[in-house]
Amino acid sequence: MNPRPSQLLNPQREPAATRDASTILLLRDCADGQGYEVLMTRRADQGNFANAYVFPGGGLEAQDAAPANHALARARQGMVDAGGEPRITQALAGIRETFEELGILLAYDETGQPVTPVQVQQLDRKASLYEQCRARGWTLAVDQLWYLAHWTAARDLPKRFNVPFFVAHMPEGQTPEADETEQFEPTWIRPQDALQRFAEKSLALVFPTERTLQRMASFANTQAVIDTLQSEKRLWHSCPRTGYLQGQDTRHMETDMAYGELEMVYPDGQAGHHLDWQFENAVPLRKNLMRLTAPNPSMMTGPGTNSYLVGDASSGYIVIDPGPDEPEHLQRLHAAAGGDIRFIVCTHSHPDHSPGAAPLQALVVQSGHARPPIMGLPSAPTARANSRFKPDVTLQNRERITLTGQGPDGEITHTLQAIFTPGHAANHLCFLLEEDALLFSGDHILNGSTTVISPPDGNMIDYLDSLDRLTELCTEHGVSYILPAHGYVLGFARQQIAKLKNHRLAREAKVHAAMRGKPDGNIQDWVAIAYADTPPALWPVAERSLLAHVERIQKLCLGR
Repeated sequence: MNPRPSQLLNPQREPAATRDASTILLLRDCADGQGYEVLMTRRADQGNFANAYVFPGGGLEAQDAAPANHALARARQGMVDAGGEPRITQALAGIRETFEELGILLAYDETGQPVTPVQVQQLDRKASLYEQCRARGWTLAVDQLWYLAHWTAARDLPKRFNVPFFVAHMPEGQTPEADETEQFEPTWIRPQDALQRFAEKSLALVFPTERTLQRMASFANTQAVIDTLQSEKRLWHSCPRTGYLQGQDTRHMETDMAYGELEMVYPDGQAGHHLDWQFENAVPLRKNLMRLTAPNPSMMTGPGTNSYLVGDASSGYIVIDPGPDEPEHLQRLHAAAGGDIRFIVCTHSHPDHSPGAAPLQALVVQSGHARPPIMGLPSAPTARANSRFKPDVTLQNRERITLTGQGPDGEITHTLQAIFTPGHAANHLCFLLEEDALLFSGDHILNGSTTVISPPDGNMIDYLDSLDRLTELCTEHGVSYILPAHGYVLGFARQQIAKLKNHRLAREAKVHAAMRGKPDGNIQDWVAIAYADTPPALWPVAERSLLAHVERIQKLCLGR
């Protein structure tokens, strides 16, 4: 579902069009057997990426797409992109650019053998590579290129490129020689060393290069990289988005925690959103949506509990999760809404979510506004003593709360639908803002961590079943964004839920294996096995979720 344009913070502008380009990472194993190196060169001190170290490559030209030149390519049958189109044009452009910039050529001679360094040196780098190969009966070694990744430049840049990144073995015996116009100082460097020098500010890198090197650093050698790409599927495709952190422009990939928020707040990517966590001011996310984070950061709450204000000055506001009984936070919530809070809803009864409800209600009344009802589900008998909660109004599953105000085109509504999602707590609710297809997930889905399922009030069977219901809800309403009680907005809603469920089931498989491997063990024994990939300091917390997994395993084995 597309967001209501009237509720976006800024008018939308079309990003600059992209220009197609191509890049090749040439790799060779280190002589000492300790890893591998990638060839990088320094760009000129003016133009795109001035003085940054990059991989060879450049823009596609008409000659790269010419059928006669495609006939010069020796390619693998599976070399097609995600849409099934051959990647020959991009691969040829990468080979041509690498030859023109560095004098390196991936090609076969008329006998089908790799061209020799002497043969390459006889070519004119300023003349047409294709004509020279055709005259000699050579073919271009497109089959030596493997599709690593795809980068599309951030939407806020005035000049943008759309670039596949290929990798290939460095041709034996050839030596890079920079053209001294666009490229300078050919440098062989291990990805780890390049990143270290970047951190020390002795090597300039642009964001896509830095992130590519980070991924490349995990491979042991050149062949390990090539082996990973045998499926002909790229490892990632990214169009980064811009944010501000600690006063600096920052770029964020789709896998970064802040990406979904940047996409939701500024869909066109033409403005940078401030990502620093602070407690003093409400952060606008839409015209009808603000977030104010409580000053209760911890290992369990991350940067703090997010309180959300839904509505606007004409409709009044719904507060979702007023948080702990923290007077300054509640005063800020009250002020952000101008005192006009019509409803207070709680996702569940835990002490960082619901205790602020009653004192916030009192603040509203004291300021001369009508008493807003506190809404939610009462805590179950299984709730801990510090999680007792009884709302004024008990919400039913799928019940709606509606605000009505005046928009630029007349009357506008903001409808919040309650979704019963037990699992983290027996009385847990998520909320759907229907008109904007936004899902407020409370603690059911978090950004940056998995929620704790602590029996008896927490239940793993209920939790996983609730995830399935949320998947159906996201499909039904076209939900793309999840707004958790802790952390930034999450994008790719259904993928996030699927990833979370798969993670839970994978952990459960480890728990089951630990139980089978040590049938006489206790919870602490099983945690040490099933959570061996987790710092031991977190094991006491992990014990709670492990117990929930054990209960689910036992019930499933008994046929529920």
